[in-house]
Amino acid sequence: MAALIDWFHAVFIAQFDFWLIFGLAAQSMFMMRFVVQWMASERVGRSIVPIAFWFFSIAGGIMLFTYGVIKKEPIIILGQGLGLVIYFRNLWLIFKEKRRDPAI
Repeated sequence: MAALIDWFHAVFIAQFDFWLIFGLAAQSMFMMRFVVQWMASERVGRSIVPIAFWFFSIAGGIMLFTYGVIKKEPIIILGQGLGLVIYFRNLWLIFKEKRRDPAI
């Protein structure tokens, strides 16, 4: 039990700084995309991906990418870097389609 308490202290207390708070806020922002998607799907009774999903993806992705750069975490940098390309591309495709067919 002491080892678990020591681990918890090392991870969550000893490292407590601005970047830990920023990282938690970033992860919360990123998680909100799933909450938004779930709420929108429940509202219409089928699975949908609202545009807000992509905006939360971008906001959370930028914040997590920044966190990864500051903390020198290559897995976060690579994962979020690629994700950001995909999120921006999806928004581009959505807006391109809306320009062609404003009824969408």
